[in-house]
Parts: sequence; C-alpha cells; structure tokens
Amino acid sequence: MTDQRELAAALREAVRGEVDLGVTARALTTMDASNYRRIPLGVVAPRDADDVAAALSVCQEHGVPVVPRGGGTSIAGQATGTGVVLDFTRHMNRLLSLDPEAGTAVVQPGLVLDRLQEAAAPHGLRFGPDPSTHSRCTLGGMIGNNACGSHSVAWGTTADNVRTLSVITARGGRLRPGPGWAGAPAGLRELVEGELARLRTGFPDLPRRISGYAVDALLPENRADVARSLCGSEGTLAVLTEAELTLVRAPRARALAVLAYADESGAAQAAAGLLPYRPLTVEGMAADLVPSAADLPRGGAWLFVEAGGDTEAEARAGAESIVRAADVMNALVVTDPARQRALWRIREDASGTATRMPDSSEAWPGWEDCAVPPARLGDYLRDFRALLAEHGLRGTPYGHFGDGCIHVRIDFDLLTEPGVARFRRFSEELADLVVAHGGSLSGEHGDGQARAELLPRMYGAETVALFERVKDVWDPDGLLNPGMLVRPAPLDTGLRFSPLPREPVDVAFGYPADAGDFSAAVRRCVGVAKCRTTSVSGSAVMCPSFRATGEEEHSTRGRARLLHEMLAGEVVTDGWRSTEVRDALDLCLSCKGCRSDCPVGVDMATYKAEFLHHHYAGRRRPAAHYTMGWLPVWLSWAARTRTAGAANALASVRPLARLAKRLGGIAEGREIPRLAAEPFSRWWRRRRTPAAGEGPLVVLWPDTFTEHLSPSVGRAAVRVLEAAGLRVALPPTLRPRPGGRVGDARSRSALSLLTARRGRVCCGLTYISTGQLDRARAVLRRTLDLLEPVLATDAPLVVLEPSCAAALRTDAPELLHDDPRAAQLAARVLTFAEALERHAPGWTPPAVNRPVTGQTHCHQHAVLGDAPDRRLRAAAGLTGELAGGCCGLAGDFGFEEGHYDVSRACAEEQLLPSVREAPEDAVVQADGFSCRTQLEQLEGVRGRHLAEILAQALDDEA
Repeated sequence: MTDQRELAAALREAVRGEVDLGVTARALTTMDASNYRRIPLGVVAPRDADDVAAALSVCQEHGVPVVPRGGGTSIAGQATGTGVVLDFTRHMNRLLSLDPEAGTAVVQPGLVLDRLQEAAAPHGLRFGPDPSTHSRCTLGGMIGNNACGSHSVAWGTTADNVRTLSVITARGGRLRPGPGWAGAPAGLRELVEGELARLRTGFPDLPRRISGYAVDALLPENRADVARSLCGSEGTLAVLTEAELTLVRAPRARALAVLAYADESGAAQAAAGLLPYRPLTVEGMAADLVPSAADLPRGGAWLFVEAGGDTEAEARAGAESIVRAADVMNALVVTDPARQRALWRIREDASGTATRMPDSSEAWPGWEDCAVPPARLGDYLRDFRALLAEHGLRGTPYGHFGDGCIHVRIDFDLLTEPGVARFRRFSEELADLVVAHGGSLSGEHGDGQARAELLPRMYGAETVALFERVKDVWDPDGLLNPGMLVRPAPLDTGLRFSPLPREPVDVAFGYPADAGDFSAAVRRCVGVAKCRTTSVSGSAVMCPSFRATGEEEHSTRGRARLLHEMLAGEVVTDGWRSTEVRDALDLCLSCKGCRSDCPVGVDMATYKAEFLHHHYAGRRRPAAHYTMGWLPVWLSWAARTRTAGAANALASVRPLARLAKRLGGIAEGREIPRLAAEPFSRWWRRRRTPAAGEGPLVVLWPDTFTEHLSPSVGRAAVRVLEAAGLRVALPPTLRPRPGGRVGDARSRSALSLLTARRGRVCCGLTYISTGQLDRARAVLRRTLDLLEPVLATDAPLVVLEPSCAAALRTDAPELLHDDPRAAQLAARVLTFAEALERHAPGWTPPAVNRPVTGQTHCHQHAVLGDAPDRRLRAAAGLTGELAGGCCGLAGDFGFEEGHYDVSRACAEEQLLPSVREAPEDAVVQADGFSCRTQLEQLEGVRGRHLAEILAQALDDEA
C-alpha cells in the first residue's frame, strides 16, 4: 500500500506546481461526467513539462498510477483515477503561438477550446472540432478522446486537425510524435509492420470510429502518423504536454436551416442525403429534449443544418437549397447570429437536459455516443428503440446525425442489483446491435470503462490483444490510466452511485423535483460542467464564484461533488460537520444562477442552506449569521424605537463602525448602509388621502429592504401602481378574525386588537440564506397566518425586491412543503412589471426615452424571468439591454468578512463595466437593494428600481 505522506513529500520536493493530497482535492476528482467513480490519492497541478516528467518519475518510483485530466467532462470514466491526477487546467493552459499565415496554433493541454477560438477568430480562423462543452473542455482532453463536435461533417475529428504532439512517457521519455514514424517509441514500428494485414482489414470505415487505438493511422498509406495514432488513447499511452494544431478558415457568414420532421427516424433517414450539399453541420434532436419548441418550426424532430458563405446572401442561398432538397414538414432559415446562438444553445444543452426524463426520473450516460454509417442511421434508430422497449428502458437519441453518431441518456436503474444487471445485459446486446450495423461503440467520447470491456465484440479478441501490445510498448509498467480502454475494469463496477445512502436523508427542504430525496438532488450534477465557463454571455449568471476564483471547489459542479462525497462518507468522513464542504460552500453567493443555467437544474443555493442548517445545528454560528441573518429583527427594533438616526450617527464614526463590523462579522471594506428615517409602512400610514380607485386590488409586499433601507422604492411603486388604476393595499399586521377583510393595514377592530397576534410579513430570505431554516419556517408560518385573508381573495402580492419574490415563489413552498398555503402564496407572487402587465394591461407607461444600463437581478433571471420587465422598459422608451452575471453583493454575501475580494471581482465582471461604458444620459437600473448598494459603494453610482424610474417620469409629465 502506498504511504501517502511519503508520496506527498516526494512530489512536493520534485514538483514546482501544487501538490494536494487533501480531502477536498481528492473529493473533487473522484468523478468526471460518467457513471463511474474512482478515489485518487491526490492531485498535482504541473507548471510545465519538467513538472510532468518529475511527477511521473515519482509516481513510477512509488508504483502509483497517473491519469491526466482536463475539464473533467469525459463521459466514459477515463478522467478518473486511483493514483495521482494531473490537473492541466491550473497552469498548463496557455496558447503558446498562433500562425495565421500557416493556419496553425501551438497549445498546452489545459487550454480551453473557446480561448483558442477567441484568439483565432480575428484572423478568420478557428479550430474545426467543437464539442458542445466547448466553453470548458480542454484541448488535451479533446486529443485524448479524439473529440468531434457538431462541425465534424465539414472539418473532421480532432485527429484530423492535429499536426504534431509533445508527450512524455511513463518512464520519462520525451517524444514528439508526428507523421513518418516521428516520435515513435522503440518497438512500435516493428509491432505494426508485423500486423499490416490485420490493420488494413480489421477497422470499420466510419467518419466517427473512435473506439480502440487508432493503430491503423500507422499504416504506410496513412503516413505512419504517430501523432494521429495517439488521438483517442485516453491518456493510457503517454502524457501530452504540447500540441501543434491545424486551424481551418471560418466562413464569413453562416445561415442555419432548421428542418422539421415527424419523428427522429425521419430526420435520421434524411441526414445522409444532405451531405452532398457540403453543410457545416447536420445535427439532430427530438421534441422531448426541447423545453419549449416555440422557437422551432412545427414538428417532432429537427435537423440543424448550417451552411456557410462569403456573404450572408450566399450563406442563405446555401441553406435554402438544403431546405429545397430536404423532405421536410416545416423549415426555418436563420441568418441573425444572436438568434442562431439561441437555437444552438437548445442543442448544446441537450447533454444536460437529457439526464432528466419528462417525468423527472433520472437518465444516465453509458451508451452516449455510438456511431453507425450515416446511411444506416434510420434503421439503427428503429432497432435501438426496439431494444430499449424490450428491456423496459427509455432514452431520447440526439446528436450528430450527419456522421451517424447518436447521443442518448437512458433511465438505467444504477442503484439496485437487478437494475445494474439489466444495465450490463442491455450494454452487451446494444454492442452487438451497433456492430451488426457496421458501427463503432464510441463515436466521440471514447471507450473508457463504459465500453472497453465490449471491444472484443467490435474488433475481435486478436485485435484487442494487439491494442494491449501497443499499450505495453508505450507504457510497459501499466501506470498510465489503468483500467481504461485496454485490460479494463468491468463496465458494471465502480459506479458512482454505489456508496450513496439508500434511505432518504433527513432534510428540511422538500425537494419536490427529486421526490424529497436529497441524494437524488445531489445526483443531478452529472459533470457536464457548464458552471466552469470562464465568461458568460447575455443574461446568464452561473457560476460567478468560479469565474472569480477559477477554483473547481467554487464551481457548482465542485460543490455538488463534495456533497456527493459527504453522503458517500468515504473521502469526506464527517458528514454534515464537514469543514471541507463548508469551506467550498462559503463562496457560493446563493445567486440561484445554477437553478436556471445548469442544464439539469442543480440548485446550489438550496443545498447550501440545507447544509448550513445541519452543520450549525446546536453549535455557535458565525457572527454574520446573527447580524445579517437576523436583519429583519434588528431593523424592526430600530424602527419601533425610532433610533434609526442614532444608529446612522454612530455608524458614521469610523472607530465605532470598525468595531461594529468586527463584532458583526462584516468586511472591513464595507460601509454600513444607512437606515431610512421613515420606514415605508410609516409613510403609508400617514398618507392622508390614499387613492382608492375602482381598479383591481393589489397587495404590495413591504420587504425588509424596501421597508427600512429603500422606502423610496415602495413610495415610487405606489405612485406607479395607482397611476395605472390599481388599488394598493399592504398586508395585515394583525391576524384578523376569520372572515376579516383585506384593508390597507390600518383598520383594526377592537376585538381583533384584543385577540389577534401582531406581526409583519417576511419572506424569511435572510434566515434561509444563512441556513437558519427552523427560524425561517417559523417566520413563514407567521406570514401565512397573517396572509390568510389575502389568500382568500384573488388579489396578487406585488413584491419589489427580486430576491424576496424568488424566496416566496420557490423557497417558501419547498421549505413548507407540508403547508398547502405556501404553494398558494407562491402562486400569488408577482414582480412589479408582471403586476402592471397582468392587471393594468391597457395602461401606457410614461415616456422615459433614454438608454438604460445596469444588471438583471440574478434571482430575477434564475427564478422569476424578466420578459415582462423587458416589455415594460420598451414601452417606456428605455433602450438597450441590462447586463447578466451577479452584482457580487448578493444579500449578506458581499458584506461578510472574507468575501470582499470575490464580491468585487463579481461586480467587475459585468455590472461595473456596463455602467462605466454606458452613455452619459443612461438611466442606471438596479432592482435589487444589493445591486444598488454595490453600485454605490464600489462605483459611487446611484442605481434605481424600475418603479423609481417610472415614478420620476410620471412626475416629470405632471
């Protein structure tokens, strides 16, 4: 058995990069995007090729296996290992050179594909292969798996675009593989020359043959290309340190033809017939993978066929000729780049959305990317569907129809012995079916552990024995990624679900989408790692803390992996008390971006609240949980005692403010917000002539921030709502007797004063975000009691603060899953714009006629949606788009000690640049109190709620 302390000491002495054999590093790398899990000894992040050689030398001396790892998005298990994981994403992630004249680039293995594309684009170039994970997959991983992507019908696989490689063998040999036997290890040429007949006849002729080793690339007629033969070897032969790649000329213009068919078989049969038109893509997917088909032409399945040209007209003409040649139900040709990107996102997210069936049951990879000759794809899909039905399984195929490559996730039961046994039987029979159609077990993602055991069915025992001999030439000690591709572990062992608890974990939230099972909620993360993107476009949010730190543990996937290991109990052994899980969750902003942006709907904000609830049960909490977590209580006391002025005066004295921040767990760089001299509800009560009106009644929610910190937002909302003809009321502050009417929060009968309980409504957000869930439940039950007369009417609840609206719409019913009133309340919650659109549809807002800048609130994006806000802004003449991302303050997060730098980094990503670059006359919109505070404290800019902007315009018109 390996002595971990000796190994760690030897690695730290030899390697200049980071060496981490700790719990967190190991837990983060137990899994990739497959069904498999292997526990490593540790992780090394080499700085350069010398570090790689040093790490390999130490591991060979200690007999420790090594697995290279990039983005960790592999589907077949090949990015997991039991020894040392080499993480190339931390340091060896650079573009070393780009030669526009030669059309080549030299890259390190940890470079993310999108970074290469960005550098090549100004020269009219790009790297041809583009998997759907292009925003986070690495070039090294693409070479290891011979990745392809949607444009392979035009530009081929990764192997087709590799010129030379620089590799280090397990025994330290430094080679530069290329054509003409360049960089071949001793013995490889002799082995190949003794097997020429087998190599010429034993490999299927397919555009997407990825399975096995590409030994046929070493044939004389294939230029004896050693670099090409290494593509797809999954890190089992040598460790890549550098690659010279061929770039392709990108068309100046593109047009996307979306072709609709009755079903996937019709689309599959049509795909091969479109290849003579030289399309850039021929991608297929069916209706059950599309959340909403509103943007697609009517049909049951679609082909996404892209045409290129020097001009938009030329590209459109190419797409239209494809439409004319295709036998379609309906078709759509799109040339607008933004609309094309929106349509492509539907296809790219399929790898995540496919993991949930329409009834929310789970589906898994394992047979993710088989490929058959394109002309046989329709027949293969029919037989595949029949095999699924025979085994009582379900799955929705999609993928690269033009190459005959099909992706599918299947609802295997991988939690029980009978389910795993059926998984094996199905895998064996499907392998035979693929081979019967002349196909390859892997058409893109490699064999790994998922399919390597079945390679004899495709190649025969003698060719597989040849693969093993090739492995022995390159890696005679068997240290590089053992258990993958050759001499594999059985496909039904090491499943990542096996160590998870079989009984439901006792939790506070209801997890309705996962049948109340916290383990199932954590299992949602399948590792596609969309949260690891280093930039976001449009209104996307996920995952701001990862983009700020670049650390895997601060990504949604990383946190989900730690929670998985916490439940498994093998690496993270102290359960809910785990400091490793706590520390990873500490920088989660609870922005809820993952709830909408993650293809499988991981909701890390909820998981964080759940964890904190258990972690601190019966224990002392951080000071910030008592100060900012109980903010509604402290602000209410200040209002009742009318001490806001005194509090503001004390906070303005620097030594006192510094002491208060230190005691309260507040970051030194933060200013304590000023309390309003007059709370919103006090202003409401002193109004002499509130507008009664005859319009619909709306109940305006006095959230903590509007009530005590930004009452101007509440006053502005009343002004606008009443101008739109609506009757405004506030929620009761006493629980009335049964049958009591909804008034304006001022009318109280003598009996109600004697018998009712006083209170204020509250969404419980500050308690939820700090994991004080028992207190949150008590607050929400009190709120429901107060709101019973409101819920007895059809009046909506208009909530001005997006985070509070999101808490009421989602957190409340999930936390009070045993109280049907919580769901009733959630259904009544409307944003300011929604209320005007639904209940004052004929109202015309005042003309602002100015550009707008700012940021869509992250909770608005993730939970509420902003389409009504966009329409309201347009009607008011507010032009331009709000930025995406997260402001970084995120409630208490940016105030908490230790979070200031990350908070500022999040703001610097989109919010602050959007404001700095806006026209001088632009209106700065920020609907959240946190967003406004961040703007004021970091940029000295006053942001305004949309209600304030419209109220000012009304006053200007008056």
